[in-house]
Amino acid sequence: MDSEFKNFDDIRKAVARLPSPDSAAPSVARGRDATLTKPTGSLGRLESVVFHLAGWQRRAIPKLDAIHILIFAANHGVTAQGVSAFPAEVTTQMVANFRRGGAAINQLARLHDAALTIIPLELERPTADFTSAPAMSEAECLAAINAGAGAVPESCDLLLLGEMGIGNTTVAAALTASLLGGNAKDWVGPGTGVGGAALANKIRVVEQGLRLHGDSARDPLEALCRLGGRELAAMFGALLEARRRSVPVLLDGFVVGAAGAVLASLNATGLDHCLAGHVSAEPGHRRLLEALGQSPLLDLGMRLGEASGAATALGVLRAAVACHAGMATFAEAGVSDRDQGR
Repeated sequence: MDSEFKNFDDIRKAVARLPSPDSAAPSVARGRDATLTKPTGSLGRLESVVFHLAGWQRRAIPKLDAIHILIFAANHGVTAQGVSAFPAEVTTQMVANFRRGGAAINQLARLHDAALTIIPLELERPTADFTSAPAMSEAECLAAINAGAGAVPESCDLLLLGEMGIGNTTVAAALTASLLGGNAKDWVGPGTGVGGAALANKIRVVEQGLRLHGDSARDPLEALCRLGGRELAAMFGALLEARRRSVPVLLDGFVVGAAGAVLASLNATGLDHCLAGHVSAEPGHRRLLEALGQSPLLDLGMRLGEASGAATALGVLRAAVACHAGMATFAEAGVSDRDQGR
């Protein structure tokens, strides 16, 4: 599939033609589930997870053989406003740590036998400070969107997206406020650990960006340009491309969710191929998931980013698929089912 978008109109056309899940595969999966040696519904969300994967993988017994994790990294000009507890150079340092295998996501990817790809996006050239100018031009935003779309593997059973970028919870807060409404206080949280006067400053910075861009950011793609960042644009591109290829996606935290909100704002069904891996401790994330109609699989107080929450939730998906594929039916096990027990 051609993943190169030439302009925002190309993206809007693609968003208007999103594929739907297969209806036959989940029906067959439900039929099999009804025959397994358990009371109907007794595995709770493990059952609905299977039906979700079946629909998007277009197979009655889903597989999790080819799991890919994409981590996009970028820098933000708004960090000059003192919105993070860490300096901007930590983005580049953490990319090096990912590549050495020293981060949390490296351990989780290894645990779940998932392929991990790190994609830095012009780290030497931060976006503009959105309190004084649009963060990106349309050309810069398109380049990042195409980088994300082009990173989606040809063969993939499940895709996880993650990010690294000092300042990106500030960017995510501004973007979600622009897309979904509310004020800065509704969306801004501690991020890397700011509090007190530093948190008040972060709220002020988001308010300033929202005032500056105001009506100009009413269009979701324009909001992404003006208030977003390269890693958010790339994750938007990857989410869109995954949907075009019918690849299910496991969402991570607040920043990934903000990228997803762009797609959902363009098409109300845009995130139907996604499951929320977890709800993070970043306060705006729970509000965002509710707005997106997503129910998280886990709530562990995590707020690291880098796809760590989604990767932790991989264990839930593996449990769901293992039970569905491996359990015996009542007939195979010689166990009386409900009808026989009457």
